[in-house]
Amino acid sequence: MTRNTPPRSSGSSGASGKGKGARRGGAQPGQVARPRWGRPARPEATDRDGLTARTAPVVPGEPRADSPAEKPARAEKGARAEKGARTEKPARAEKGGAAGARKAPRKQAVRPPKALRTAPARAQRPETPSGDPLVGERYEVEVGPVAHGGGHCVARHEGRVLFVRHALPGEKVVALVTEGTTTSRFLRADAVEVLEAAKERIEAPCPFAGPGKCGGCDWQHVTPGGQRKLKAAVLTEQLEKLAGLTPAEAGWDGSVEPVGGKLPAGQVPAWRTRVQYAVDAETGKVGLRKHRSHEVQVIDRCLIAAEGVTELGIEGRDWPGVATVEAVAATGSSDRQVVLTPRPGAQLPLVELDKPVSIARVDDQGDVHRVHGRTFVRERAAGRTWRISNGGFWQIHPEAPDTLVDAVLDGLDPQWGENALDLYCGVGLFAGALADRVGEEGAVLGIESAKQAVVDARHNLAALDNVRIECDRVETLLPRTGITATDLIVLDPPRSGAGRETVAHLVGLEARRIAYVACDPAALARDLKFFREGGYRPVSLRAFDLFPMTHHFECVAILEPAGE
Repeated sequence: MTRNTPPRSSGSSGASGKGKGARRGGAQPGQVARPRWGRPARPEATDRDGLTARTAPVVPGEPRADSPAEKPARAEKGARAEKGARTEKPARAEKGGAAGARKAPRKQAVRPPKALRTAPARAQRPETPSGDPLVGERYEVEVGPVAHGGGHCVARHEGRVLFVRHALPGEKVVALVTEGTTTSRFLRADAVEVLEAAKERIEAPCPFAGPGKCGGCDWQHVTPGGQRKLKAAVLTEQLEKLAGLTPAEAGWDGSVEPVGGKLPAGQVPAWRTRVQYAVDAETGKVGLRKHRSHEVQVIDRCLIAAEGVTELGIEGRDWPGVATVEAVAATGSSDRQVVLTPRPGAQLPLVELDKPVSIARVDDQGDVHRVHGRTFVRERAAGRTWRISNGGFWQIHPEAPDTLVDAVLDGLDPQWGENALDLYCGVGLFAGALADRVGEEGAVLGIESAKQAVVDARHNLAALDNVRIECDRVETLLPRTGITATDLIVLDPPRSGAGRETVAHLVGLEARRIAYVACDPAALARDLKFFREGGYRPVSLRAFDLFPMTHHFECVAILEPAGE
């Protein structure tokens, strides 16, 4: 297997036979130049069934490939929970490169579109769960360990598992059942009375936190140190359960690192630079949704919202005819943006806020359109200014981009002249940082599936001749690039992770080091297992508390070939 390392240039760096100002690949100023490892043959765009515009039959009324059902959710990695959201964590960009010779494309069998294929008959689930409902029942329980996802702990009552929110390990509480019947495998519940409290318990600073209230924060009732211990316990359990790794075997010291300065006791960190408010249809008041519910908890202030969001005064006015209001406050610039989703058939209200702000709206297809001001905000991180358009994905903690970039670069230790892949690259954050380190004799290829993010990434990195950004899914494009090997890989997949097939392909590229950025500990642990099966082992793992008051956190794992 040959490594696609570009030939070294002779003479001093930055010089070429065409003069000091010449750009590689004949690129004009403002364009992304062609990296030295060559450009892959651009495949035709395909749908999920492998059909192209030429091979797909015309089906009247068939939904477009870019309809809302096919688009990644616009949210962050924790909360991509759009990395929900990432927000999810949204799906992010991916990267790849090209080898020398191009192979003739395979002929693909034409398959009927999904709309015309007959799905196997499935037994219909009952619309209502079987058994007698237990909602409203109260049980006195002893609370066990914290569980992954949802900010709940595990308890048992008469042999049945209860997932209890607003509780802490070791406590004795009265749990009020919120979901489940007599035949359910488990029940969901809220701790509505604390009989014996844990030492990490505090009075929730937010008046909207607690049983039956806002579902945005999970652990307002826990000290900051206690929150990080809970997150560490979740990561430990997932590593052992899904990857078969102890913290020591994963290269992890067992801690979740705090990010940001220390605050006075009782003060909540105002870190969330992007907040999506729900609007109560009857009153037009904004709020946040209750846990596992479409019901809106009306609020007059979100304590974890960044100052730039709070100063807009979103909560202080009515929003008739609007379903959601997303507020964005950029870090490093004064840019502010509000993205409105109107209710069907409703007109947008005249927006007058307390600070200058750009306004955009979301149409019925999920596309974002300019109403007033810019269509993007400018963020500042890793020594660059980044354009993020139409409410696209960006880490929502103001210190998250620099924190994650530093962790990735420290772990990979990029060298001059190396080649790198940035998979699920978004607007190019890691690609830009890698390009600076590998220099003009190296090359970086980014792959991202979101079209607007690719446009932004190409704009953000246009001055770097050694970077190329391609638009497609990682699992679709990477095998078509012809790349047989590379030096470094960064992947920052959506909350679902990379998966066995993608990991198997990455293992075959024989990278010197791989950096895996993850917003979900279960997906990370599962993929670490796949990497181990392919001959890669984690040599370091760091966890960062980038989402205080919630159960979300971010990880950076560095992997190397096991034989080294």
